[in-house]
Amino acid sequence: MGRNWVSPPGNLYASTIIRLSSHDPSPATLAFVAGLAAHETIRQIAPEIAIQLKWPNDVLTGDGAKLCGILLERAGDAIVAGFGINLVHHPENIGRPTANLRALGANPPDTQAVCEILATALAGWLRKWRQEPLSGLLRAWEAAAHPRGTALQVSLPDGESIEGLFAGLADDGALRLRLAGGEIRAIHAADTFLI
Repeated sequence: MGRNWVSPPGNLYASTIIRLSSHDPSPATLAFVAGLAAHETIRQIAPEIAIQLKWPNDVLTGDGAKLCGILLERAGDAIVAGFGINLVHHPENIGRPTANLRALGANPPDTQAVCEILATALAGWLRKWRQEPLSGLLRAWEAAAHPRGTALQVSLPDGESIEGLFAGLADDGALRLRLAGGEIRAIHAADTFLI
C-alpha cells in the first residue's frame, strides 16, 4: 500500500506461520487470535500500562496511540502472522499517534524474552480458536477492546471513508458500526482509526 516501514533495534519484529486445517474456523478470524496474543503479551510485560485492542488487531494505549501492529497474509494453506511491538522506539510523524513501552514508563524485557511470551500466548489463543466456539474468542476480544460507543473513522478498500460508533462485533467478527442515522453497518475489511 506504499507505506514505509522502519525497524530500529530494540523493538520486537517477529513472524510465524500458522498452518490451516479443514476443521479450522474462518482464517479471517485469526486477526482476533493475533490481537489477543499481542494484547496478553503486552499486559504481561507492562501491566502498569493501560492498553486496548482496535479492530481487527492493533494494540493501542489507553489514549489511542499505537503500540503494536499485526499483519496477516495468506499463502495457500498457511497464514503468515507478523507482529511489531514498540518496546523502546516508535515511529513519529506518520499521521497517527504512536508510542513505545519505555517512553510510557515501562521497563520491557529484551526482544527474545518478549518473543517467547508472545509465542506462548499465541499458542494458547490458537488452541482456543480451534477447540472452543468462536463466540468466546470474540467476547474476549471485545472485553480487551475500546468500549462500545467509541467514535471510529473507517477507510474502506474502495476508498470510501465513513464515521460511526463502535457497536461490537458480529458473529463472524465483522466490525459493527453504528451510523449517524442509527443503522448498523457490518465492516469486513477496512483501516479503522479512533476519532
